[in-house]
Amino acid sequence: MSIPTSEPLRIAILAGGLSHERDVSLRSGHRVAKVLKHLGHTVLILDVDARMIASLRAFGPDVVWPLVHGSHGEDGGLQNILIALGLPYVGTHSDGCQRSSFKPTAKATVRTGGVLTPDSVTLPKSYFSQLGAQDVLGVVSGHLGFPVIVKPNQGGSGLGVSLVTNADELRQAMVACFAYDERALIESYVPGREIAVSVVDVGDGPRPLPPVEVVTEGQYDFDARYNPGRSEYFVPARLSEAETSLVQDTALRVHRTLGLGNVSRTDLILAEDGTPWFVDVNVVPGMTETSLLPLAAEADGDLPGLYDALVRHPSVHP
Repeated sequence: MSIPTSEPLRIAILAGGLSHERDVSLRSGHRVAKVLKHLGHTVLILDVDARMIASLRAFGPDVVWPLVHGSHGEDGGLQNILIALGLPYVGTHSDGCQRSSFKPTAKATVRTGGVLTPDSVTLPKSYFSQLGAQDVLGVVSGHLGFPVIVKPNQGGSGLGVSLVTNADELRQAMVACFAYDERALIESYVPGREIAVSVVDVGDGPRPLPPVEVVTEGQYDFDARYNPGRSEYFVPARLSEAETSLVQDTALRVHRTLGLGNVSRTDLILAEDGTPWFVDVNVVPGMTETSLLPLAAEADGDLPGLYDALVRHPSVHP
């Protein structure tokens, strides 16, 4: 199926789903739809439910843009459905989604590409009953020390993520984490500046957008991400030319090593010594009013133009 390069398109946006990030996904979908409609495209927003497949077949889109965040939208399953339906879509092939969605797998993979990522331990919830919670946490804290970051094996938006400085906090953080996933990633804390670098590819190879620096009052959690006021964004980030080049090169290496498609966002910590550390990658980045990729695209000069180019150059053609 060829995508017209100048005519208006029929675009299906998938948003919602059943993950903890449903509301964020719906906000992303409606904001992207507004831009695309303003450009003259015909846009239909579909929830991921029992009517989705029939609705896609009836609508007959030229291209699909999946904007379902979290495990149900980024683990490759939804992408496999679109491939089986023979529908071109914006994003990453299911193979790259699987490599990226599971945080321990993503960390192990980017290491093969020469990207630094903090030491970590991944444990299933069942180990705490089988081996004894106190002994397991004692081994983990003895190995990694404090502080550490506890986060779910999958998912985003800061849900279930905790900064931990002692054993009591670690126990509480594990309980909070297991509310979102059956596996927990416990990662050494690296102090530094939080930098996000989005990478886009509209047919001429991946290129990084301007880095975004996030400064937060407290932890950069769900509230800080999506409720204006707690976080301040610097776009482009307050970096030297050399630092900018370094974080952009790191994000490009992550994108290529994981085999990602035409849009991704890599979250880094730029340590005090200038070393960039890989924290996470998103294959379906948020597109809300406070999300980082749209901020970077606006700083790059043409957010509507980028969205138009993405739907005209989808990276996956079944």
